[in-house]
Formats: sequence, structure tokens, C-alpha cells
Amino acid sequence: QVQLVESGGGLVQPGGSLRLSCAASGFTFSNYVMSWYRQAPGKERELVASITGPGGNTNYADSVKGRFTISRDNAKNTVYLQMNNLKSEDTAVYYCKALRGFINYWGQGTQVTVSS
Repeated sequence: QVQLVESGGGLVQPGGSLRLSCAASGFTFSNYVMSWYRQAPGKERELVASITGPGGNTNYADSVKGRFTISRDNAKNTVYLQMNNLKSEDTAVYYCKALRGFINYWGQGTQVTVSS
């Protein structure tokens, strides 16, 4: 059974940091591109960052470049999103996604709220 379980969300003040984790099971994690998406109220889901399996090549949305870092630990079947210098506009539900070809899996999401 495939599972993607996100954790690490919460309430943080502007300028603060959070580290999201996504624990995967039920598939060969290292073969999949792993991504973080987010969806704010009333907005479409958008790609935040992605990382390839074997090579670990990364890609970021312009809005988070220099502030967020995606990484993965293939031995732990886990992908991370380190978020620094958080802004109110980063408030959203953050989702983990696994992709390989036409196969994709989604997690249930974790809420991140940036507010003073």
C-alpha cells in the first residue's frame, strides 16, 4: 500500500523557519521524482520544489528560491522541505508528491500558517 505522510507543519511568525518531512512507503522511493506543492485558500495548487531520484537535481519556484531547500534521504524514504524566512504569502497546505512516468502519488497535506 502506497503512503506519503507529511509532517512538520504549523504556525510560525514571519521570518521564521519550518522543516517539512514526507515519509514514503509502498514503492521504490529512489526511482521517483519527489516534489512539494502548496495550495492556498482560493488558489490553485502550485509546484514549490522538486528533486530527482538518483541525481538529486533540484528545481524551485521563483517565489521560494533562496529561502526553501528540498532534500531527500533515499535510505529513509523521506523527502524534506526546509523553509526559511517565511512570509505570510507562504501560508498554504503543503503536499508531497511522488512521480515516475505516468504514475503519481499524493500525500494528505500539512498546514503551514505564517502569521504574527
